[in-house]
Amino acid sequence: MNAVILAVLVMVGLALARVSVVFALIVGALVGGLAGGLGLDETLAAFNDGVGGGAKVALAYATLGAFAVAISRSGLPDLLAQRLIRLLGHEASYKRQSVVKYILLGSLLLVAISSQNLIPVHIAFIPILVPPLLKIMNPLRLDRRMVACVLTFGLTAPYMLLPVGFGAIFLNDILLANINSAGEAAGLEVTRTMVPLAMGIPVAGMALGLLVAVFFSYRKPRDYDSSEIVTSNVPHHSGEMSLHKRGLVMAAVAIVAALSIQLYTGSMIVGGLVGFALLSLGGIFKWREADDLFTSGMRMMALIGFIMITAAGFASVMQATGEIDTLVENAFAIIGDNQGLAALIMLLVGLFITLGIGSSFSTIPIIAAIYVPLAMQFGFSPMATVALVGTAAALGDAGSPASDSTLGPTSGLNVDRQHDHIWDSVVPTFLHYNIPLIVFGWLAAMWL
Repeated sequence: MNAVILAVLVMVGLALARVSVVFALIVGALVGGLAGGLGLDETLAAFNDGVGGGAKVALAYATLGAFAVAISRSGLPDLLAQRLIRLLGHEASYKRQSVVKYILLGSLLLVAISSQNLIPVHIAFIPILVPPLLKIMNPLRLDRRMVACVLTFGLTAPYMLLPVGFGAIFLNDILLANINSAGEAAGLEVTRTMVPLAMGIPVAGMALGLLVAVFFSYRKPRDYDSSEIVTSNVPHHSGEMSLHKRGLVMAAVAIVAALSIQLYTGSMIVGGLVGFALLSLGGIFKWREADDLFTSGMRMMALIGFIMITAAGFASVMQATGEIDTLVENAFAIIGDNQGLAALIMLLVGLFITLGIGSSFSTIPIIAAIYVPLAMQFGFSPMATVALVGTAAALGDAGSPASDSTLGPTSGLNVDRQHDHIWDSVVPTFLHYNIPLIVFGWLAAMWL
């Protein structure tokens, strides 16, 4: 068996058995490295090299976590929760509960979408905003698997379609740049306007999956224990949190500054640090509290950071084995000149590659170098090539145990230990997003 497939199967199998995702990634990397012909020393060396590359991403998320905690001091998350609680009331009718449920889901979707472009904190808002809202979800008997699907859609679909914020990085700086680089020798040229259009069909598949999750799969009530929810990761100052004009203005200034600097420098770390500093200077929290707040924000994102670091090591081992190229070559050796089968194989192979890596941003350089020449060989158009590469990469974010787009929802929904990462976040998002992505990605490749 191909070492990449074996490593992914081991990792996913252990994760489904409720083994720690970090442990599952390490074991999967060791199994893949040894099966791919690397010795133990070479496997560990490749893993360690990859871990170093993942540290930058982990630090970025830790910084954004600190920024999100600082924003919470403005009282905005608590204000939203209080408004929704008042809207629900104590003795709400069934009809009113339905209205509140969809207002809640719509609000979370809009916030998740905004976290990718307008307010580029990515998943850092979830552990701040979602735990207070569990007090509403429990009386509503709202299935948290539905909420996980809503959040994951808001975290992934915008950057796949909108060239703003994280979308500008994904669509222009990574996807477009790597496709043009890989196809330059053969004369392939893709323009910026073609990329969002090509990704529109796969995103439509995700939208369909979201509708199925909300109105069919998880529409039935689900009961949770109404235990006191303690957000120990988020420090609260004494006294009642109040909103004041200066705080709101400084929060808006910090958010705009963080977005502008992140877009200008391309660094989430610098943007998060500037936003944090502005909130401190604006009096949102006292300077002597800055160290505790920053540490709490980093602690809040620590598990996600460790998983991302480990996933980078896993990806490094898979590349060191050389089995990714072998997997693609063997898959296409039996296809012949069947274009439809070629598109399907490219997406399925991309699924196996990205499930272990867990990041579409990290996967594109690997996939583009292999897929672009193959797509041109099979006669796919430039836009179809974009759809194939972009969809194959996005499969990792939409339903991987190591993806921040599934880890983020779990971090907010599992504060009371009633939401399992694998069975309540990963499996639902895999079924409702990865399967439609494969189907609609194939349709885009054949139609464009």
